Amino acid sequence: EVQLVESGGGLVQAGGSLRLSCAASGFTFDDYAIGWFRQAPGKEREGVGCFSDSDGTTYYADSVKGRFTVSTDKAKNTVYLQMNSLKPEDTAVYYCAVRGSSWYGSRAICTEDGRYLEVWGQGTLVTVSS
Repeated sequence: EVQLVESGGGLVQAGGSLRLSCAASGFTFDDYAIGWFRQAPGKEREGVGCFSDSDGTTYYADSVKGRFTVSTDKAKNTVYLQMNSLKPEDTAVYYCAVRGSSWYGSRAICTEDGRYLEVWGQGTLVTVSS
């Protein structure tokens, strides 16, 4: 059984940084796709950064491009979301999710409401104060 556990959320001032971690168990990072999504109160879920082995690219939402970076440490079976220059509008619960085959490109993984991802973590809250 695949399980994902996010950590690293918390309260940070605007302009600060956080690194979220997503530890995966029962999952092999080979021919895979991953996504980081967020959902703020009263808003729809948004894909912020996604990687797919199918095209080897990482897609970022315009709202985070240049500030967020997705990376994977295969030795640790962990995916990261480095978030810099945080803004109050980045406040949300952040989720990681994976797919065990990279059939879809990174843009599709991020922009189709996460429908192509198979396993989701429980989420971690990020609060950015102004």
